[in-house]
Amino acid sequence: MVALTDSQHLAPEEYLELEVESSTKHEYIDGKIYAIAGTTDTHNAIALNLAILIRNHLRGTNCRVYFADIKARLDRPNCFYYPDLLVTCDPQDRETTTYKRCFKLIVEVLSESTEAFDRGDKFNDYQTADSLEEYVLVNSKQQRVEIFRRHSEGGWLFQIYHASDTSFTLKSIDLKVDFADLYDEVEFETESAS
Repeated sequence: MVALTDSQHLAPEEYLELEVESSTKHEYIDGKIYAIAGTTDTHNAIALNLAILIRNHLRGTNCRVYFADIKARLDRPNCFYYPDLLVTCDPQDRETTTYKRCFKLIVEVLSESTEAFDRGDKFNDYQTADSLEEYVLVNSKQQRVEIFRRHSEGGWLFQIYHASDTSFTLKSIDLKVDFADLYDEVEFETESAS
């Protein structure tokens, strides 16, 4: 990642003001901003499929799913990220329209350019959110889902699901997801997208 700001650090409020006016989305990490790339057909189809499944499941509850353009704000590491999906059930999150703080589920669809960051530093930052119960990584090259679940002692349990499992459960929102629905009309990425 290459920071777009030089030695000058932006305050979170300055970043939020700039982001409203910007035609390019940026993530914010402790005073520096980083442009983020657009998505591919595959990435977008997977995220949309899951967003629809979650939205239908949460209808009529106090929980909301947000897709692509809503930021996750992390106070302790001083970051704003754009997850592919986030779910919040906390009424406090209705007070802000461009970011959420009390999310219980974060989903990232993996791509070549973001996979290492999504698995590493980004996940480390997400773990600072006490509200986060599940962190889900969805593969865009094959039918595979990896889920990190916070356990009662505060650590994380890791599980991998493959198409042969036929489904997996997002325990944070009590939703069973079939692989056939998640990957419906998806053409897998086999090479680096140009």
